[in-house]
Amino acid sequence: MRGYFGIGVERLSKPMNAGNLFRTAHAFGAGFVFTIDAAYSVKSARSDTSRTPDNLPWYAYDSATELALPEGCKLVGIELLDEAIELPRFRHPLRAAYVLGPEMGSLSPALVARCDHVIKIPTSFCVNVGIAGAIVMYDRLITLGRFGERPLSPLGRPAAAPDSGGRVPKRK
Repeated sequence: MRGYFGIGVERLSKPMNAGNLFRTAHAFGAGFVFTIDAAYSVKSARSDTSRTPDNLPWYAYDSATELALPEGCKLVGIELLDEAIELPRFRHPLRAAYVLGPEMGSLSPALVARCDHVIKIPTSFCVNVGIAGAIVMYDRLITLGRFGERPLSPLGRPAAAPDSGGRVPKRK
């Protein structure tokens, strides 16, 4: 996949949710994970069976103002706000850090003000933090990954991926 991404949480109170999110981020190839004023430790997040902070950089910040990102990295808030861009209409930056808010609340105004973009998943109501993060990471993979076009119908053959030399896998 082109570019890189990191993902984090602000003011999360349930370490298991952060553990689920970080394990999924590790599986999707995140470059780093982070927390902002959040209750998290590798030991308390038993849901992260891949032990992400042992394998990727993990940054813990006390506040939104302390958050430091690599040069050129765009901060993307994930929040159900009226003015947020719906995920299917969003073009992911090549270098991005995604951030989700607490279980029973929203991203802080200070953090929203720092965001380059705020996106929302077009659902009727909010979903679990780990699920929301997985949806966004999957969307990033599909839109920035090196995959061929999908066929127009289930009977169609998939297009070759751009880096596969034009060969289409044979159907079994």
